[in-house]
Amino acid sequence: MILGVMSISSFTALHVIISLVAIVSGVIVVLGMLGSHRLAGLTALFLATTLLTSATGFLFPIKNFTPALAVGVLSLILLLIALIGLYSRRLRGSWRWMYVVTAITALWFNVFVLIVQAFLKVPTLHALAPAGNEPPFLIAQGGALAVFVVLGAIALVKFHPAPPLSA
Repeated sequence: MILGVMSISSFTALHVIISLVAIVSGVIVVLGMLGSHRLAGLTALFLATTLLTSATGFLFPIKNFTPALAVGVLSLILLLIALIGLYSRRLRGSWRWMYVVTAITALWFNVFVLIVQAFLKVPTLHALAPAGNEPPFLIAQGGALAVFVVLGAIALVKFHPAPPLSA
């Protein structure tokens, strides 16, 4: 039981759904950045679900510090910087590029974990890379990283949204 309320399997399903919502909304947000669009509602959804994904990862019954927990800690730090840059500093000055870098890196962490989990849980993928260090796994992770580096570089150049309207 997680928090005395949910079975581990139900909690895992909820965690996966939150993660997938974070990834899909994050991809849309990054594509919006490429057109210099703020996409306020989707950005809030992306940041909130990514935060939830990272936070709920700590609720699994894990006895030792693992690479997954390290990714969770790093993701929470990145999300804090992204939230400050976007909502407190309103993307002014260097906060614009710090937001872009931290938001895209947090999304990449989610995709990184998705690829790891796919190779662990999908039988066809697991057969290709049972130890998680074989070429198919490394190609998938390297390809994802390359895509995120390119998207991040383009977003750094193109994302200059107009300031939000005052109320």
